[in-house]
Amino acid sequence: MSKEKKVKKPKGKIGKLERKEALAGYAFIAPWIIGVLLFMLYPLGQSFYYMWFNIRITPLGTNFNYVGTGNFTQIWLENPEFPQQIVTYLWQTILEVPIIVVFALMIAMMLNGQIRFKGFFRLIFFLPVIIVSGPVMNMLVSQDAASIPVMNVQSIVNALDTFLPYSLAESIGELFSNMIMILWYSGVQILIFLSALQKIDSALYEAAKIDGGSKWECFWKITLPTIKPMILLNAVYSVIFLSSNEQNELINMIESAMFSGTKEKGYGYASAMAWMYSLIVTLIVLLFFLLLGSKKDIYDRQVKRRKRAMKKEARLAKKIERRGIRNAKKLERARKKRSYKTYSGEGDYR
Repeated sequence: MSKEKKVKKPKGKIGKLERKEALAGYAFIAPWIIGVLLFMLYPLGQSFYYMWFNIRITPLGTNFNYVGTGNFTQIWLENPEFPQQIVTYLWQTILEVPIIVVFALMIAMMLNGQIRFKGFFRLIFFLPVIIVSGPVMNMLVSQDAASIPVMNVQSIVNALDTFLPYSLAESIGELFSNMIMILWYSGVQILIFLSALQKIDSALYEAAKIDGGSKWECFWKITLPTIKPMILLNAVYSVIFLSSNEQNELINMIESAMFSGTKEKGYGYASAMAWMYSLIVTLIVLLFFLLLGSKKDIYDRQVKRRKRAMKKEARLAKKIERRGIRNAKKLERARKKRSYKTYSGEGDYR
């Protein structure tokens, strides 16, 4: 029997409806693509080019003097304030991000419960994201509205300095002094957690309660594993927000170096600073990704191990089957050979 050939269907033209949907999709993402190309990739490449030069703006034009890694060595050897701010930034970010994420999760769980005026409370917690930004934040910080007045921060720093490094003690003191401002930064994270909590099927909690599970066990066994991707998302968002807001001393330092009128500083010097700072921010994001990234569940590992064992058994069964078929063919050939010899011998005898 001849093998049936597969009939290939002719490729038809795209219909009008599909073409309209494709054009609508391209039109929807076009502003984002244009914005990334103009306001992200182009300045990114431009700053990468600038950091290898000493740039001077003169009435006759812009002068580029190639210095190689001179900007980097100048930053680390002649600017002691930059390494100090880097260390302070590292400690503050590592301490502030967990506080923001935990606070946002607690508020989201309360807002997800059966309480009255939930919409009003959601507005209250998200309102600082809209209002407290830019000049408003600077004005509130200058008036000490972001700190707790009755808290003696210096005594806390002095107490922690006895058994902790001074940079870490100072970062913890800064954390207490700006506690209100840090909690103001949790509005977006609350909404992300709230949307994730509303996606959890209530039947899971009902089944757990039938089996005798408490609220604490439901939180650790159902809620937390389900929203774990959102915890990573909020941690990364918090790192990026804290690294680029107007209260960050490193951002202000890079901005002042960019518009400095000195011969040593300028656009190239500030670009080198920005690239080193972005590298440190990337390392912090990778750290949180390693800590909070999705790990394989033990049941998933058991399922995959079982699937591998089943595939191994199937391969072994096929191997035994093929070996049995070969042995059967050998026996059939031997039987035919014996019958042929017997038949030939009988014919000669007759």
